[in-house]
Amino acid sequence: MSHNPIRPWRDIARRKSRRIMVGKVPVGDGAPISVQTMTNTESSDVAATVAQVQAAAEAGADIVRVSTPDEASTKALREIVRESPVPIVADIHFHYKRAIEAAEAGAACLRINPGNIGSKDRVREVIRAARDHGCSIRIGVNAGSLEKHLLEKYGEPCPAAMVESGLDHIRILEDNDFHEFKISVKASDVFLAAAAYQELADATDAPIHLGITEAGGLTTGTIKSAIGMGNLLWMGIGDTLRVSLSADPVAEVKAGFEILKALGLRHRGVNIISCPSCARQGFDVIKTVEALEQRLEHIKTAMSLSIIGCVVNGPGEALMTDVGFTGGGAGTGMVYLAGKQSHRMSNERMVDHIVEAVERKAAEIEATQARGVEQAAE
Repeated sequence: MSHNPIRPWRDIARRKSRRIMVGKVPVGDGAPISVQTMTNTESSDVAATVAQVQAAAEAGADIVRVSTPDEASTKALREIVRESPVPIVADIHFHYKRAIEAAEAGAACLRINPGNIGSKDRVREVIRAARDHGCSIRIGVNAGSLEKHLLEKYGEPCPAAMVESGLDHIRILEDNDFHEFKISVKASDVFLAAAAYQELADATDAPIHLGITEAGGLTTGTIKSAIGMGNLLWMGIGDTLRVSLSADPVAEVKAGFEILKALGLRHRGVNIISCPSCARQGFDVIKTVEALEQRLEHIKTAMSLSIIGCVVNGPGEALMTDVGFTGGGAGTGMVYLAGKQSHRMSNERMVDHIVEAVERKAAEIEATQARGVEQAAE
């Protein structure tokens, strides 16, 4: 909400990490926590992949990852990078040549585990390609694909094994004087992932990429991710994140922003505060919120909107939002602007009226921000 003061009890002290760049996006050292997703098209299908990247970027994605499992994919990557509005991460697993090709194609970052791509000479070749082409690297440890010797040592995937794997990969990069990397230690088990990330945060100053991997479908995956990553973010851990869902990448981006918005770590679009509805409601809250979510998707300016069915909590919530509507009687409700009662409006015209009010408020906020930028530049 734009008109309310910051409350110190809501502040999150973020973990200190060093700064790297993923293309034009700063990561770490207090930079905004970036939201990432990954395409699920055939990467060799340039048109389909670019369309998905652009849709994710329009939804707010800061960085998009593209899998490059074969030579056809890395050949297509050059055009994908050229048409992408956001930095592209190339997902590499074992083949060092794919990493070199992806760097040459313009990838902003390589997702790779250095220990998985062969001899020290091959590792040096990949690092040289990354350095020559301005690529950063993400070390991606996953509980489901830990090295055999670590599974033998620890008996099963556990936080210590995951962190040891990550630190081993870090050592390879640092031994080659390469420091432009971030790291993740993902697991599908929320407890395992959270514990591993906490240990990792104490063991390195590298930027940390958060994720609960293979979290599931839209509802279950979002809940698991919110619990796991939400707790870590609340502790100040995390510089980038991806919500891994068996769903459209755009849904991942939206879920990522909702997690960050709930913690006050990123602000984008309209934050709708609404009641679950009950017999006291003066209008159909559920249908109204559904309509408003769709019609306000184009708003990128951070602002808040309360939609409350009755006067029990409605006026109090409206006092803390940019625009509000509280149900009343006789087919009308009260419109609030900047936390103050403004005027009554019929339920029939309410949705159109609220959309207009939100668009008007967003334009005012954008104009104020633009003036501030102009004054700062003078």
